[in-house]
Amino acid sequence: MRETVNVALPGRAYDVVIGPGLLAEAGALIAPHLGRKRVTVISDETVADLHLDSLRAGLAAEGIGMEALALPPGEGTKSWENLTRCVDWLLTQKVERRDVVIAFGGGVIGDLVGFAAAVLRRGVRFVQIPTSLLAQVDSSVGGKTGINTAHGKNLVGAFHQPSLVLADTALLDTLTQRDFLAGYGEVVKYGLLGDAAFFDWLEAQGPALARGDGAARVAAVRRAVQMKADIVIRDETEQGDRALLNLGHTFCHALEAATGYGDRLLHGEGVAIGCALAFELSARLGLCPQEDPSRVRAHLKAMGMKTDLADIEGDLPDADTLLDLMGQDKKVVDGQLRFILARGIGDAFVTGDVPRDNVLALLQDALAAR
Repeated sequence: MRETVNVALPGRAYDVVIGPGLLAEAGALIAPHLGRKRVTVISDETVADLHLDSLRAGLAAEGIGMEALALPPGEGTKSWENLTRCVDWLLTQKVERRDVVIAFGGGVIGDLVGFAAAVLRRGVRFVQIPTSLLAQVDSSVGGKTGINTAHGKNLVGAFHQPSLVLADTALLDTLTQRDFLAGYGEVVKYGLLGDAAFFDWLEAQGPALARGDGAARVAAVRRAVQMKADIVIRDETEQGDRALLNLGHTFCHALEAATGYGDRLLHGEGVAIGCALAFELSARLGLCPQEDPSRVRAHLKAMGMKTDLADIEGDLPDADTLLDLMGQDKKVVDGQLRFILARGIGDAFVTGDVPRDNVLALLQDALAAR
C-alpha cells in the first residue's frame, strides 16, 4: 500500500512517497540523496517525543548518523527568532551544501525549516517528512517556505523545492481528532477547486478516513498530492493557476490574524470555514448554484468540522476589520484583493472582480449569525 507521485519540475524533480511504515525505511529512501552518511533534523517537541527515535532507527539501519533540534510546537514557532535559531544551529552543525536537512513535523516545521534551508549557504537541500495530514497533502509539496510576521502570515519566505517528501500515513494515527480534521479541510479543498469526482468520493469515504481506514487515507493523500503536483508543475511561483490552491485562504488568513494565530483556530479549520464562505460568496454573486454552498457546509458539518464563524470561540472583530485584514493577504495585486471563487464544485477560478460591498455584507451576515 504505497504510492509515489513525481513532481516533475525541470531540473528539480522529486518524488512524494506515500504510505505507512516509511520512517522505518527512511535511511534507504534518503541515502541516495546524501553525499555523506549524516543528516540534521529539525522537529518540534511534540513530534520529537513521539517519533524521533523511530526516525533515528530508520536512518541508523543504513548507517546514517543524525543530529536533531526540537523547537516548541505551534504556529508561533514560524518566527524570525526561530529562523535565526535554526540557521545558527545548522551552521554550528557544519552543514554543507551537499548535505541534507530534514524537516520533521507539521506545516509549521516544514515551512520554517524549508526557509532555513533556502537561505543557509544560499540554499542547501532538504527532505520533508510531514507528520500531519495538512502537511502531507499540502504544505510539504510545492516548495513554498516561510515565516509569519506582525504584518501577517507567510509574508516572508522563498520558493525552495525539497529533494524528497516521505508522507508516512501511519503517523496520522497519533494525531488528535481535531488536528486530523483540520488537515481534512485542505483535503476537501482539492475536490472543491478542481475535482468534483474526488469531492463525491470524500462524501462517501470521509467518515472512514476519520476513523482511521489506512487504504482510504493513502488514496486521499495521493489524490491531493497529485492535484497539487500537477498545478505546481504548471505554475511553480504562483503567477496563475497555482493561486487556485488558495481557495478559502483569503478568508482563512484574516481569521487566523484575528484570532492571533493560536489554538482558537487551526489553519485547516480556517481553510474549511474559508471554503464555505467562498462558495457562499460565489452563490451570492450568481456564479454557482445555491445548492453548492449548502452541500459544502453539509459535508463539513457531517465530518464534525468548523464550518461557520459561529464555530470560532471568543470574540471576533467587526466585518470592516476582517476585510482590512484580508487586504494584507499575499494575493493582493495593485491593491485589489484576488478571490478564488467557484462556478460549481470542482470548478474554481481566480478573480479580482469582487465588489467590496458584497464581501462586507457576507462577513456581516456571518458575524450576525454567531
